[in-house]
Amino acid sequence: MNRVLVLDGHPDGSSLVSALAEAAAEAARARGAEVRLLQLSAMDFDPNLAHGYRQRMAHEPDLEAFLEAVRWCDTLILLHPLWWGAAPAKLKGLFDRVFLPGIAFAYEGDGHFPKKLFEGRTARVLITADTPPWYLWLGYRNGWLNVLKRQILDFVGLKVTHMKVVGTIRDATPKQIEGFFEAARNLAR
Repeated sequence: MNRVLVLDGHPDGSSLVSALAEAAAEAARARGAEVRLLQLSAMDFDPNLAHGYRQRMAHEPDLEAFLEAVRWCDTLILLHPLWWGAAPAKLKGLFDRVFLPGIAFAYEGDGHFPKKLFEGRTARVLITADTPPWYLWLGYRNGWLNVLKRQILDFVGLKVTHMKVVGTIRDATPKQIEGFFEAARNLAR
């Protein structure tokens, strides 16, 4: 984990997630890693993959910068909130627009399983939620976590080595919030 991309996946740059992302970036720097911190809130792009895979949309500069950073990194550290059981729409749109055939994965011949074009990289994920983490597992079987891990990150070759949900956020005590920061710093270890 020498080159670390930290992606603050909250559309509001003044959020708790943004502060957690900064803590993860600082911890990675302290351990000697070269770090790039990207904030979803500062990115300007159309999150709608308007034509699906049928017609390629030109990448805006922020999408090109994100793609270059993913190709550069050894490890992606992703932090984001859980909204309505999934990622914020802008974060999902980032994946939709950048993780495209020929860029993030490629089908070869008649095969049904793609070549993972980001293979050799790892991903570490921290998600904040107002749903208690135990209930996400018991009530929803970690639906979004499974999609994010298996159908997005692993699909393109980003092997998830750590995934954690912290919460509940809305009623967290100062001691619990410090625990959330410790979990964010642990992403860099």
